[in-house]
Amino acid sequence: MDAQSKEVDALVQKITGLHAAIAKLPSLSPSPDVDALFTDLVTACVPPSPVDVTKLAPEAQAMREGLIRLCSEAEGKLEAHYSDMLAAFDNPLDHLGVFPYYSNYINLSKLEYELLARYVPGGIAPARVAFIGSGPLPFSSYVLAARHLPDTVFDNYDLCGAANDRASRLFRADKDVGARMSFHTADVADLTDELATYDVVFLAALVGMAAEDKAKVIAHLGAHMADGAALVVRSAHGARGFLYPIVDPQDIGRGGFEVLAVCHPDDDVVNSVIIAQKSNDVHEYGLGSGRGGRYARGTVVPVVSPPCRFGEMVADVTQKREEFAKAEVAF
Repeated sequence: MDAQSKEVDALVQKITGLHAAIAKLPSLSPSPDVDALFTDLVTACVPPSPVDVTKLAPEAQAMREGLIRLCSEAEGKLEAHYSDMLAAFDNPLDHLGVFPYYSNYINLSKLEYELLARYVPGGIAPARVAFIGSGPLPFSSYVLAARHLPDTVFDNYDLCGAANDRASRLFRADKDVGARMSFHTADVADLTDELATYDVVFLAALVGMAAEDKAKVIAHLGAHMADGAALVVRSAHGARGFLYPIVDPQDIGRGGFEVLAVCHPDDDVVNSVIIAQKSNDVHEYGLGSGRGGRYARGTVVPVVSPPCRFGEMVADVTQKREEFAKAEVAF
């Protein structure tokens, strides 16, 4: 076994052990034990790794799929917990920093905005944006609205009515961003005509966790979004694929889009970002024809990979773990 194979094998064994420990937890609600295990998991997954999680053995692949579901459940509980904490303030938006990972959302949203501005032909000045899978802490929409898109209206969609109720409470005292933010309880599969009204659609990482489900969601968006509208898809790369689903850019192309850029950050921004645009010729050839969308403009997708800040990131994860523990005690 060569050195790279040994590295991958050791990582899979470590992740398997963490999965087993997480699966035994009586609850995934925020607690010192939950926080410690997920911090260990993130710390193990974020460094650059040669692992290709799509080529794991069947047993490891099943473990990974189960782990992503546990991560999704834990993330939902964590966000609900902090949304309730923030709602206790007179103006919740003045206290977003109490969430230990708020800076990650700032950096991810900044990256997405910059990629859109750079790679969408003609730049972007969207009148309306949809965020699919916004959850109880819609930080991405807020950061984009407050810092990058000051004139844009945001429609946030989530399957969970309770998540939308929590999210809406955070904007009750804000007369600017709050006036441009609305929340809708809906399955993306039930959205049709309204999708054609958006200039940009963001697809959250955990909407459609299985590859085939994600492909169906993207194809649905391709069937109903307006020609020329931009799509931002959150994915994962390397060992980060143990935390979030990996999206194949070819599935985006087959869904009726032209893939413009793929970015695999290697800092504390965990998600990869794929920028695409609704292809004008999807109506001519139809979805699934292989000609309705293209993998990229020309022959090569620009792959943007920021410089690695792993040392800084590990320190940041440790700091956030301490901040999380302090916030739990305060709460």
